[in-house]
Amino acid sequence: MSSFLVEIVTPERKVYAETANMVSVSGVEGELGILPNHIPLVTPLRIAPVVIKRGNKVDVIAVNGGFIEVRRDKIVILAESAELSTDINIERAEAAKQRAQQRLAAKQDQIDFRRAELALQRAMNRLHVKQK
Repeated sequence: MSSFLVEIVTPERKVYAETANMVSVSGVEGELGILPNHIPLVTPLRIAPVVIKRGNKVDVIAVNGGFIEVRRDKIVILAESAELSTDINIERAEAAKQRAQQRLAAKQDQIDFRRAELALQRAMNRLHVKQK
């Protein structure tokens, strides 16, 4: 089975670099499943898990926005932030979810509301990845 290199990079560090057989991401236009020799593309990503299949293993990474660049032999995800399941602190993620829900319930100005919505999406994404 053919494969390609997958790298997930944030402004702080390279979070992931492995050879894979398939990558599944949530782009702003919908779900993308990428196999070897996929046509090159660049698209923005949603706050959602990235699923990477490599042989019999499946890696799930919480990616909080950014872009994916697909090349013939390599995929690079430039993420605002990304966390491996093993790096997610469930208590911190639950606390962030609670804070975001409280801010949303308060319904202050639009800017705070949008920030709270994004914070809630990030917290839910981290919890979803940790529970997989």
